[in-house]
Amino acid sequence: MIRKSGKHHSSAGRRRVTRASLTFGGILAVGASLLSVSFADTVPVAPPGARANPNCTLAVPADPLTARGLAAPYTLTATDPEKGPCRESNSGQAAFVQATVLDPASGAVSVYNPLVVDKGSEPAVSPVVPALPVDAVVGIWFSFNGAALKLTGQTAAGKCIGPSPTQPRGQFASCNAPAFFTAAASAQHTGRLTVPRLGTARDGEPCPTVRDTGLVGHDRSGNVTTEYVTTADGRTAQKTADNTGRLHSGSLIHAAVAPLAARDNYLLVHFEDPALGCTPWTVPDLADPGNKVTALALDELQAANFQPSPIALVPVKSPMGAEANQQSPATTGPSPAGGEPPTVGGAAKGDLKAYCMNLATFGTQRINLDKEFTVSAPSPQAGRSLFDFLTRRLAASLTSLGCPQAGAPSPTTVPTGAPSPTATPATTPSRTTTPSRTTTPTTVPMPSPSTTVFGNHW
Repeated sequence: MIRKSGKHHSSAGRRRVTRASLTFGGILAVGASLLSVSFADTVPVAPPGARANPNCTLAVPADPLTARGLAAPYTLTATDPEKGPCRESNSGQAAFVQATVLDPASGAVSVYNPLVVDKGSEPAVSPVVPALPVDAVVGIWFSFNGAALKLTGQTAAGKCIGPSPTQPRGQFASCNAPAFFTAAASAQHTGRLTVPRLGTARDGEPCPTVRDTGLVGHDRSGNVTTEYVTTADGRTAQKTADNTGRLHSGSLIHAAVAPLAARDNYLLVHFEDPALGCTPWTVPDLADPGNKVTALALDELQAANFQPSPIALVPVKSPMGAEANQQSPATTGPSPAGGEPPTVGGAAKGDLKAYCMNLATFGTQRINLDKEFTVSAPSPQAGRSLFDFLTRRLAASLTSLGCPQAGAPSPTTVPTGAPSPTATPATTPSRTTTPSRTTTPTTVPMPSPSTTVFGNHW
């Protein structure tokens, strides 16, 4: 029942809908049957070293939105030293920083990945000082492989939101993100910035984005795509061709440290896109001349412009929005991008039941449709195919969201052709009964700042 993408319609995302003929629990049960897994089945993907102190603090350097500030290393230390140290070379404690830069004059976009080092340590190789455009608009995003990351230092200068000493729970934060997305919207409106269209995947559908129900978990986005290299003595360096060659030639390189691959952004560009024959949007790396890289902000801009309906947005009840096991009113709708670009044409936010239904129906259908391409593809979890990983991840997401297992659905409509409780589930959903999904580009509306604090998540 996946929608074809061969035709375009005048109304983006329009599709035939009907009132649900199942109880909500019935939809979830059929989703589980199609996936051949239990919604209680979870897929923990703990990185090596995960038993180390999971609570760390990252210090933002001076002038973080300038070239000098971007090239100054962020320092990582234990929030509570009595619980053990925090080491950037330990993937279970590693923090990652990613900056995306917009030239307001030309609309050109580039990426710079600032370095993280242990407090008291020196970089294995000094970071490259980027050449920024005049009046550059810089947005910075953070992700963390541990449980709770605090931001300290020059957070006010960076206009940072997210985990802080007073709101410590979280694995994600951003600096100046609303200003970046506002500038990107302006550049699109004037034709200076053109966001690349999604390609067509091997399944005939638009390539997935971080707002695709077949990719998202119990929340969406949530990590940058930055990687670092480390030496045997635990020092870190930016992952550039020059640094990798220099450290390899001296037999100093130990390993690469990367964000958790089970989260949406890294999962999309390193696993899902290759399996489906898709190419992520890449732009020049200011630290590595001649090289192009992906970035969370690029993923968000593409998703905001081209993700067909249904669009996966963060529901009200999301573990990402949990603060000390309490649900914050600020968790209604915004994504971990912080001041994200709004969905073109708008979309309902904060409806947990609709989010659950879309995951259980459309998410299930897309995963099954792609089975022939993902069943033999690698996944973030050793020993599991990408298909197996995605099915179990979806089941775990429905469980962690507390999706209702019984009761009548809300007035929210679901796509025509929702599975019947008496029908035998098909191995591969049909793609002939519903109209096309439209991916017509439209200028991104002006965003509103987000002040969400994010908690543990996939």
